[in-house]
Amino acid sequence: MIQCDGFNIDWINTKDAKSVSELMNTNAVAFGTYFPATLASNRNEADSISFIQNISEDIKAKKQFLFSLKIADKVIGLVYIKELDWTKKEGEFAYCMDANYGGKGWMTQAVKTLSAFAFSNYDIEVLKIIVHHSNIPSVKVAEHCDFTFIETLKNEYTPPNGKPMDMDLYELKK
Repeated sequence: MIQCDGFNIDWINTKDAKSVSELMNTNAVAFGTYFPATLASNRNEADSISFIQNISEDIKAKKQFLFSLKIADKVIGLVYIKELDWTKKEGEFAYCMDANYGGKGWMTQAVKTLSAFAFSNYDIEVLKIIVHHSNIPSVKVAEHCDFTFIETLKNEYTPPNGKPMDMDLYELKK
């Protein structure tokens, strides 16, 4: 566990299942566009237990990493390092935060902390954030964490029941 200013960062754990389900369901409208698979996998505590068990296997296999942001035992956010490519030595951040805890700079602090963690503990040399330009809080996280805008990726992401969206790519190098 990593203690930060106001919250903690920890590996996701099955003891977090109820809290993860509550986080996802409380923020379902906001998370539905960019986290549809995570949302669908956490509709209730039992689903969350299965979800976390599957993610734990991915963590062991170094396919993806998932961290929880917590205040005491309450999960207030999730941070993935996904799309890990060990040949290219890169990964991609994806993150979400309970709307009640946004605007405090905590996601910026978490991404900075986990960037340093990934660079120090794994053979990762490049971290990415892919974000829609209208998601101003996520753009600010990328900028405040010293990620550099690289390019706009045309038709990069299609939300559920939506049209393809252009997404902005930011990178941070070790």
